[in-house]
Amino acid sequence: MPSTPQTLTAERILEATEEVLRRHGPAKATVVDVARALGVSHGSVYRHFRTKAALREAVTKRWLDRTTGVLAAIVAAPDLDPETRLREWLAALFAAKRRKAFDDPELFATYTVLTTETVETVVGEHVAELTGQLTEIVRAGAAAGAFTAEDPATAAGAVFRATDRFHDPHYAREWEQPGVEDDFEALLNLLIRGLRAGG
Repeated sequence: MPSTPQTLTAERILEATEEVLRRHGPAKATVVDVARALGVSHGSVYRHFRTKAALREAVTKRWLDRTTGVLAAIVAAPDLDPETRLREWLAALFAAKRRKAFDDPELFATYTVLTTETVETVVGEHVAELTGQLTEIVRAGAAAGAFTAEDPATAAGAVFRATDRFHDPHYAREWEQPGVEDDFEALLNLLIRGLRAGG
């Protein structure tokens, strides 16, 4: 009995797009390549994503959302004190970015290009979501008396920018250097001392 063809969904298209980007890179990958990988016409892809730019934006968002989902679980963890939650959140962000860079370097290089193309939309939303999560952690810490932060959003933005070296893809080459974990730990200790109540 012949197998029935799978329904073409946005998720299937995004999965195929990742594979095409991995194989060809962002400069050479086309919607036709994606359609070919799925065994459909390029018009079928365009019914889900109206333009090539929209497709690239969606695949970038999907990639970035994998990180924010993991981090959201840490923000919501009820059993963590504020300092531990902040440490774990920043460590998880650093670990997630390192995994992306070293476990799949072709795709990471592709996304580094794509994120520069979508900086105003997808990347801006991603950064806003990350700083929003950090704000929740700082606000909860201030409410518990663990942190001093008159404006949790400003404090969270400062923490995010201070840790750029450990999550911004432009610093990826430094993430394998000897001593990077020690540098990360030293910065984390400094930031937490600065946030502590009475510190």
